[in-house]
Amino acid sequence: MICLQYYLPWKKKGLSIGRWYRHSTWLPMKEANLVVFILPFLIVILLYLSILFLHVYKHKNQLREAYSNNLWDGARKTLATLWDGHGSIWHGYEIHGMEKIPDKGAALIVYYHGAIPIDYYYFLANVIIQKGRIVHSIADHFLFKVPGFKLLLEVFSVIHGPQEECVKALKSGHLLGISPGGVREALLSDETYPLIWGKRKGFAQVAIDSKVPIIPMFTKNVREGFRSLGNLRFFRWSYEKFRVPMAPVYGGFPVKFQTFLGDPIPYDPNISATELAEKTKQAVQALIDRHQIIPGNVLRALLERFHCKHKEN
Repeated sequence: MICLQYYLPWKKKGLSIGRWYRHSTWLPMKEANLVVFILPFLIVILLYLSILFLHVYKHKNQLREAYSNNLWDGARKTLATLWDGHGSIWHGYEIHGMEKIPDKGAALIVYYHGAIPIDYYYFLANVIIQKGRIVHSIADHFLFKVPGFKLLLEVFSVIHGPQEECVKALKSGHLLGISPGGVREALLSDETYPLIWGKRKGFAQVAIDSKVPIIPMFTKNVREGFRSLGNLRFFRWSYEKFRVPMAPVYGGFPVKFQTFLGDPIPYDPNISATELAEKTKQAVQALIDRHQIIPGNVLRALLERFHCKHKEN
């Protein structure tokens, strides 16, 4: 009866019940489609709000800058708290294996790259909060060309490379995070979670030259939070041609995120970079096989917010 009450005014206009039904359901579907493309931009907005905060913080503490070597500690911890809060509220974010991150000394953290590596941002925030340490990070060169990002990248010790800079950071005792798949993996991987590393082994050579362990890392459901249209022919071609990620990203779904840290792969002077790269790839793949149901499913990942059992190894 209620449905007929809504339909009758349209019937007077000569609209059939079939056409009325299509009209009444089309608008909500259109609005839902718009939402999943708008939500990723909210992350970009949050990043720019972080940058704005840093600029305000810098201006407020201009006089103190000349006398303090830790000007940005307060800013980093404040932003880490904000990002950790976002992760907890929106994704019920958890980390398993934080004890594998050393309190002192260097280590190379190798992780799977989601369409948007927001899980990595949450991880960085938790390391700052729980360990009091900054993870230096490797990012694609295009990120350094994004207007306004320079200060954010500097404060959080993000570098582009090359290998010499990575070795320098590790030999100085810092933690360093890198995704061998990088932007290619972000764009071309999907809900089946393939690792798209190609023959990359530079990260392994960095670990060997620095004599540090490698810690594998993977976040469950990261592809269900955000997905990319990078597999479409045009966007794949445009990335290969211009090396700029132009593929639309959609999602922002509040699915359950759980980051898993694997056992460290110790430094071995008798192993080659090729062998170490393959060993690391197998370690990350093992985390995927152990914790991720393939293919990923958004609805299932949403339900895990309410009922999720973590199996300890």
